Amino acid sequence: MSTGAKRAALGKGLEALLPSKKPAAEPVAPPPAAAAPVTVIEGKPKEIPVEAIERNPYQTRTRFDETALAELSASIAELGVAQPILVRPLPGGKFQLIAGERRWLASQRAGKTTVPAIIKEVSNEQAMEITIVENLQRADLNPMEQAKAYQRLSSEFGLTQEQMAKRTGKDRASVANFLRLLKLPESVQARVEVGEISFGHARSLLALEDVQLIEKAALKVVQMGMSVRATETFVQNQLNPERKLGKVEAVEDPPMDPNVKEAQTKLQRTLGLKVRIEDKNGKGKVVIEYANVDDFDRLLEALA
Repeated sequence: MSTGAKRAALGKGLEALLPSKKPAAEPVAPPPAAAAPVTVIEGKPKEIPVEAIERNPYQTRTRFDETALAELSASIAELGVAQPILVRPLPGGKFQLIAGERRWLASQRAGKTTVPAIIKEVSNEQAMEITIVENLQRADLNPMEQAKAYQRLSSEFGLTQEQMAKRTGKDRASVANFLRLLKLPESVQARVEVGEISFGHARSLLALEDVQLIEKAALKVVQMGMSVRATETFVQNQLNPERKLGKVEAVEDPPMDPNVKEAQTKLQRTLGLKVRIEDKNGKGKVVIEYANVDDFDRLLEALA
């Protein structure tokens, strides 16, 4: 798929879930309990008190980059919220977030008493699906958050991998690979979630299948700072010892200076990508791995 086609696919899921507003003269029928068209209550953003908004219980993202959130808060304090959040009305004059939690949180940190919001009447099912799809179309979810989001779309909405790929603008193979991460032991999933090991490392480890072998291998990857390639070789040695591919130490990176390792880990968590620092006496290079066009665009934006 070309870069243009890839980018054109993004956003289709939300467009399908949030059709454009009908003309005012056209009557709007009350929506059924589920799978109803979204009804626009306010066509234009309305300033809503931040304390009147409740967090979205269907939120997929579990971690927020504190540095990025602080930067967004500073921007909002100076320039305001550039893009309205999306909410739905609740009884008692309250509202529930559907999309835009970072903007809502940053607005509170910036000392804002109100935040611009588009108000839409949607069912519980619609709110959940919109939130999950909107999050998956973003590039800043960690691999485990993406895997769990796809799982919810499958288990709670019965979507096939093909349907999930179409709604989120991803390819089906990518969806399948993320779902496979859920087969990892929970301890290894936690390492992926905090950025200790990357999506590429995790995919390699899955070939071991045995829970204990995967856990031991993941620990070795972290302790020795293995690259994805070294991890793949190590896994193959574990699966096929008779092939005598050689010791993994021959392809592993040498032991890292603690300061360099700390910097490498910090970069990985900040960028959400696999980072490798090759340092020798204060000289070397930084290698950043990306898996797709979305990762590359996000990397360029971060570096800019």
